[in-house]
Formats: sequence, structure tokens, C-alpha cells
Amino acid sequence: MASAVRRIVTGHDANGRARVEIDEAMTLEPGPPGGRRVFWTTEGFPVDNTGNDDSSDRETGLTLPNGTVFRIVQFDPGNSPRRHRTSSVDYAVVMSGEIDMELDDEVVHLQAGDVLVQRGTVHNWMNRGAEPCRIAFVLIDAEPVAVGGKLLEAEG
Repeated sequence: MASAVRRIVTGHDANGRARVEIDEAMTLEPGPPGGRRVFWTTEGFPVDNTGNDDSSDRETGLTLPNGTVFRIVQFDPGNSPRRHRTSSVDYAVVMSGEIDMELDDEVVHLQAGDVLVQRGTVHNWMNRGAEPCRIAFVLIDAEPVAVGGKLLEAEG
């Protein structure tokens, strides 16, 4: 399994002074396509930063209705295809490795340092390289995309 990721979460003490609430190493959980882990979630907009609860264990799917999900996914070489669409806007940062993002009619090659804004499109991730690819994602709940009066619902 992949190396651990250090997670630091800030908060406030009883006097309102900034402090580190959590500083820990978290490993990715086994599973397709190579490993993944939720590092934080939020519910509602605007987000409520009050309290010190760790929201990384909140039940969530790929997205969280009326919320956000921050996760890291590792795509191992030769990962199985999984074409899908989420009703979200996804911010992605390729942390290490390389990967192909397949859309309906095109393929985009991404490598470490590249960023992506995924806006409710059908897509698939394919690691055709020899090394794992690790991507940090922030998924923000969104209305389904409407094209020509037709809603493009989440799938996969």
C-alpha cells in the first residue's frame, strides 16, 4: 500500500486562538482503483467552522449532498476502467505520477503538478504508466448539468 499522507487540521482553543487540532499520518484505505481515503468533509453552505469534530469519518459516497468531500485517490498502473459522472464540481491536483482522463471524445494526459476542474462531465481515469498516480480531489455538490433542456444525471 502507498505511503502515508500527513493531515493537519487547524481549529481554535477556548480563547479563540488558532491551534493545530489534528496532526497525524493517514494511510490510504485498500480498494479500487489502488487506494483512497477521505480527509475531510463539510455539510451546508456557507460551511460552519465551529467545533472540533473530525469529519473525515462522515458517511459519504463520491459526493456529499449540499456539502464537500476532500479525498486522495491512488490509481495503480493498469487500473480497471470506471466511467462515471458526478453532480459536482471537482477540483483535482495530481500529486504524483501520470494519468489519462478519458472524456466522451478526447483523452487528456495529466502529470504531477497539473490541476483540473471537472464540471459534471462523464469521465474515466486510466493509469497506463508503470508507477501509481495519486490525485487530491475536492468535490463540491452541484446541480446536475442541463444541456438543451435535458438534465445529465450522475451515473456510474
